[in-house]
Amino acid sequence: MKEFRLSMRMKLTLSLSAIAVTLLVSSIISVTEYTRMSDYVSELIAGNIRSINVAQRLAGVSNAYNLELLAVIGDDNLNTLPDFDQTEFLAHCDSLRNALRGGNRSHLADSVEYSYSAYMLTSLELPEVLKSDFIDTRTWYFERLQPVYGRLRSDIDALTTAIYDDLARNSATFDRGFYRSVIPSAVTLSVGLLMILLLLFFLLVYYVNPLYKMLAGLDNYRSFGKKYNYDFDGDDQLRSLNEGITEITEENLQLRRRIKTLRDTLNPKA
Repeated sequence: MKEFRLSMRMKLTLSLSAIAVTLLVSSIISVTEYTRMSDYVSELIAGNIRSINVAQRLAGVSNAYNLELLAVIGDDNLNTLPDFDQTEFLAHCDSLRNALRGGNRSHLADSVEYSYSAYMLTSLELPEVLKSDFIDTRTWYFERLQPVYGRLRSDIDALTTAIYDDLARNSATFDRGFYRSVIPSAVTLSVGLLMILLLLFFLLVYYVNPLYKMLAGLDNYRSFGKKYNYDFDGDDQLRSLNEGITEITEENLQLRRRIKTLRDTLNPKA
């Protein structure tokens, strides 16, 4: 049974293919990991930004409504409550509650909604306060309505701060995810460099050095007529080439000896 031997081309192809596959797998893992983390964290960050905008909108409309109430109190010609879109305000609170549910911060949105309910109930007292001859409207505004409004603004600020904390935490997670996706590439790159060094050592030991020694043996044969005698471990085309050179040089030496013997026979020394 004929023994299977890897050719020189196959050895080099397998070595380079192993390095290429290693680097390719590393690149795929890194890109996949980074894409997954990037999509996940980017969605979280985008949700945080939307929540911050909603919280700021709540603070803005609450402040505008509170100033309108103050304008009613300061103008004797005004005796009706300004318009306020309660449905939109509560819808924003619900969206914030759903956005913060994963981080166990939904109670902050509940606090905003409770504070808002208390504020609106207190503000509904204004028509009766305006009609009353015994209640000073400014005293009612600053001593009764403003503390409730201050609680509402405090809860909105606490909610906004919590969202900013989530945003900072998600940004840090994105940074950690980036470095975590780089680690497989760094490790595989190190392995690839090591494989390249091993391949270089393999080429030097098993191919480059034998070629230099074969050339040195040929130079000695051509220059000084020495017998070509070089042997090394191997089972590929380089070994076959060395055996062919050895065979040709031996035949050439034998031919030279025959020619010399023939010359000596035809021209005997006196």
